[in-house]
Amino acid sequence: MNAYEPLAGGNAAVFPEIEISEGLIRRFDKSGPRYTSYPTADRFRSGFTEQDYLAYLDVRARAPARPPLSVYVHLPFCEQLCYFCACNKVITQDHGRAAQYLQYLDKEMELVGARLGDDRETAQLHLGGGTPTFLSASELTSLMASIRRHFEFTDDAELGVEIDPRTVNDATLSMLAGLGFNRTSFGIQDFDPDVQAAVNRIQPLIMVERALEASRKAGFESVNADLIYGLPKQTLSSFARTLDHVIRISPDRIALYNYAHLPSRFKAQRLIKAEDLPSAEERLQIFLMSTQRLLDAGYVYIGLDHFAKPDDELNKARLEKSLHRNFQGYTTRAECDMIGFGVSAIGKVGASYSQSVRSINAYYQYLDEGKLPIERGCDLSADDLLRREVIMTLMCSMPLDFSDLNARHGIEFNSYFEAELEKLAPFQEAGLMKLDAEGIAITAKGRLFVRAIGMVFDKYLGQPTVSTYSKLI
Repeated sequence: MNAYEPLAGGNAAVFPEIEISEGLIRRFDKSGPRYTSYPTADRFRSGFTEQDYLAYLDVRARAPARPPLSVYVHLPFCEQLCYFCACNKVITQDHGRAAQYLQYLDKEMELVGARLGDDRETAQLHLGGGTPTFLSASELTSLMASIRRHFEFTDDAELGVEIDPRTVNDATLSMLAGLGFNRTSFGIQDFDPDVQAAVNRIQPLIMVERALEASRKAGFESVNADLIYGLPKQTLSSFARTLDHVIRISPDRIALYNYAHLPSRFKAQRLIKAEDLPSAEERLQIFLMSTQRLLDAGYVYIGLDHFAKPDDELNKARLEKSLHRNFQGYTTRAECDMIGFGVSAIGKVGASYSQSVRSINAYYQYLDEGKLPIERGCDLSADDLLRREVIMTLMCSMPLDFSDLNARHGIEFNSYFEAELEKLAPFQEAGLMKLDAEGIAITAKGRLFVRAIGMVFDKYLGQPTVSTYSKLI
């Protein structure tokens, strides 16, 4: 098949040594959550308060054995608006605003640290945004000093940072490596100049090439590249050219995201002309072509929208069946308690989720009053915990062992999920999964459809929500 030409109707795309037909994709390509948590964030309730969050921190501090911590810091500032972006961000040219924000982050860490106890062993750190590299070198150094003052990293901790290639140079990347960061993720999206202009994100190919090369020279262990298909002005041939460049610069991991055009929810997306978006048919062709190109280039399909080189830790975890999933996507780390800092940051401690206020002014006001800025969250019931384990196991394409779940959760799987098991029949008939008395196993073909399979076990999907979910593909 010529990778630059659309597939003829009814033809199949080769996918992990099996065939995926367009008809099969259309049959199971529905809208649904990405399951970075369960329950999903749109199910959090406003009645979950600071006191609830503190209670979970106290329970953790008293526990005889505690999972390691994963720390997420949200840095919302960006110099320029990208029209496709759905993140919580603050567009400003005033870099002085970052200094004040860092002071409040330290206040928040102090309040949380006081309830964590002495055991603050941390296996992961992720700086997200916004644009973390909006901060100056001295501000990033100050932030890391603050984090290290409150948390103790393990020797093999993963320290990751999201990077806008327009905001860094060789010195910045060398400085980040010197601060301990060993993983980075570059927002590329698309190299085509017309697409970049349509989404207001101009970053020449040479700029990205230099940034990735500087990351390798600085010693980063893993470099990720984010791509988005379905953007305005994008075509099958234009995105094929983008993939030519991406494959040549050879990042260790690639995230191939499906653009969800939701202008009613995200103001920035109203600046995108709907008539400039590729049709549903062309979007499908772009996805099939992209998947094939990445596999042909030697990348391994990890799950959902993630690809990695065979020797990358993500693929090793997939092979060892130790892959996990959290708010940062797929991860090699075992289940951690996640502590979120900054506006809109989400955390997970024990059987709870919590999320901070989205407004910077509200964030500052809470902390000025000596309060943690918790706006909403949820307590997980025994049923939530069970369903979370089922869904996350499926999302990582790992076998689901009924007897193991029965023993740990005190249930009889076939009775407890009788209705759900009946709904799995179409997936089994299509060869996407295997179901027997012992458990469920996702087939190679089914790995592309794990979101749809996981949705069968989501009890909240039938309940009202203000969220609009993206299509699976």
